[in-house]
Amino acid sequence: MLWLLTLLVTISHFVALAYIGLGGFLTWIWPRTIYVHVVFALWGFAVIAFPLPCPLTVAEDYLRDLRGLGPLPGGFNEHYIYGTIVPESLLPTVAVVAILLVVGSYAGAYVLHKQREAEGRQAIRLG
Repeated sequence: MLWLLTLLVTISHFVALAYIGLGGFLTWIWPRTIYVHVVFALWGFAVIAFPLPCPLTVAEDYLRDLRGLGPLPGGFNEHYIYGTIVPESLLPTVAVVAILLVVGSYAGAYVLHKQREAEGRQAIRLG
């Protein structure tokens, strides 16, 4: 049963990372989700920029300890991402792309918000 919990935390971690990079685009469809995404994006930045523990890594390490496996060597990103999914040489590029995705998604959300706002004012004038 612990292996399943460990797996679920690991999957949740990958989903959270994907949400940090791409979740801003969900605000185009569901504008109110921007509040959740801002928290995720700021937390993702803080964990990388400062020596803060990620709660999902802490949870995974705890479950691994209970199973007698010990913590992930180097943490989640070091173990699963850096050099595995993303070559070490591309890490700076991937970081820039991730930042551009978040900024671009927020810019798009802002434009859509302004368009919807203008359409709402137009509908009020016509109605």
